Amino acid sequence: MILRDGLRQLTRPIILALVKGESGPSFPRSRRLGPPMPAFLGLLPFRTIDLVLLADILLAWGLFSTGLSDLLEGQRRLVAFSPGGPASVFPEAFLWFAAAASSLPLLLRTWWPLAAWRLATVSMLLSVPIVQTLVSTPYSVAAVITYPLVVYSVATRCERETTLGVWVLSVLAAGALDPSRAPDLLWSPEILGGAALLAVAAILGYNVRARRLAATRLAEEEQRSERALAGQAALEERARIARELHDVVAHHMSVIAIQAEAIPLKARGEPRQLEEGMAEIRTLSLAAMTEMRRVLGVLRDEDGRTDTAPQPGLGRLEELVATARSAGLTVTLKLVGDLLGLPTAVSLSAYRIAQESLSNAMRHALGSAVSMRIARSRAELHIQVTNSAGRGSPAKPGHAGHAGHAGHGLIGMRERVSMLGGSLWVGPAGTGFAVTAILPIVENA
Repeated sequence: MILRDGLRQLTRPIILALVKGESGPSFPRSRRLGPPMPAFLGLLPFRTIDLVLLADILLAWGLFSTGLSDLLEGQRRLVAFSPGGPASVFPEAFLWFAAAASSLPLLLRTWWPLAAWRLATVSMLLSVPIVQTLVSTPYSVAAVITYPLVVYSVATRCERETTLGVWVLSVLAAGALDPSRAPDLLWSPEILGGAALLAVAAILGYNVRARRLAATRLAEEEQRSERALAGQAALEERARIARELHDVVAHHMSVIAIQAEAIPLKARGEPRQLEEGMAEIRTLSLAAMTEMRRVLGVLRDEDGRTDTAPQPGLGRLEELVATARSAGLTVTLKLVGDLLGLPTAVSLSAYRIAQESLSNAMRHALGSAVSMRIARSRAELHIQVTNSAGRGSPAKPGHAGHAGHAGHGLIGMRERVSMLGGSLWVGPAGTGFAVTAILPIVENA
């Protein structure tokens, strides 16, 4: 079994290179490599000029014409000096094929790099007798230029195993081009030089691919973070407005309560004063209802519906952690004890503390590793959230920004903990940041 697995691991890169490997999606190029089409060429169906493709076309044409010229010249010399005469002459179509074998793959490497490499390998192996006979070396100038470029394109678009298989097979193919050197095949300077050249091309392509992938993932994480921050800011602004309108409604209701008690005493049986007082109460009631509708309007979601779902608790903690992970955090969650039978206020406060801690990590340490531990110990609930330093700047002691500059997250945590009579510690921990809260489990909470 071990031998079989080892053999499979060794042959997998070869199989990927020959049969099963696929090219990944192409990465967007720099604008400098794709300038807009000039106005006088506006009738063409292209909006930009692909400078890389244009260079490949020009290079392929130059290599083809030069290679074909060299082969024709070699054939003329062979006819002139060969004692066999016409019997040693290759058909002209063979010369065209040999010249195209070293240039045509350049036209395919942008769209199908693996197919271009396979075509280059097979066609150049088939053209070895022609090139060897007419140019006196299996390595034509065109092949020395084309083959490393094709290997580079494979490395920029394919997985690491596929690139490794391509390099191994390319070195073996380079050795097979000159069978006359079979005794010292692997030690000849030409083979070692070709292997080194192809290795450099593969390593450069792999580094380019790794850098492009990292840039793409970074851009995606930044977009997710921006969306999360935008949604968080919108919710915080809605809550702030709702609190302000709530104060207005509370004022109206207080006035209504006072007038409802004072008007009967003031009217003393006079219907007119009583009617005026009731009309004033009605006006205040309508104003309070209007403000209440505004509160509900602020709390409606994007589809215009009022959120009537129950308040979240620790039962939705996994959903919260999954959201944080999708935004770019590496979250480790550990739950200890029975967390399902907690009082509603304790469960809600614990959820909000965990939510705010993850939001702070997304805002100030995106890409960091977050460790969250929530444990129930007799009559207390312990919450500890620690994050390592991410791409954001580490918070300083007393720095309110890390604790929630956009929504007063630290104040909200302290209010919830104080409401339950618990304790809260917030501050730097090593190179990161830590939030620790202890909530008493009060059954009537």
